[in-house]
Amino acid sequence: MMEIFDRKQALGILAGTPADILSQTYGMLGGNMPPAVVVRGPEIGTVMVRGKVGGGGAAFNLGEASVTRATVKLATGEVGHSIILGRDQRKAHIVAHLDALRQRPDWIARIDADIVLPALTFMEDEKLRRAEETEATKVDFFTVARGED
Repeated sequence: MMEIFDRKQALGILAGTPADILSQTYGMLGGNMPPAVVVRGPEIGTVMVRGKVGGGGAAFNLGEASVTRATVKLATGEVGHSIILGRDQRKAHIVAHLDALRQRPDWIARIDADIVLPALTFMEDEKLRRAEETEATKVDFFTVARGED
């Protein structure tokens, strides 16, 4: 079976998916999932967020953001990792478990089709919805040229 997304893309999509949607689709995979043993975490910590003025200026420390990481291992040896923004330990565990499962050829297509692709579609729809809401409130300012005083 061929994978639809590479590992980095899939992890990015899974980490960015809202926890309630991820939990719901994860639960629909059924009880025949190989269980995962916790290797590390979930652990909550912080990372320093850096910014650049105008995108190209000197970097500066913007502030800290909470992150949660987890590592799990399947009985067959595959190790899955996750690092997500926020403090949701269950979500971090789910993402790590899905990462480990995606390393098995018999699970890649199923996870990509049943979880990753719908999550990407949801996130793109949300982005479009927010853009439409923003556009609806847009105010166009213009200057009316006056004649000579």
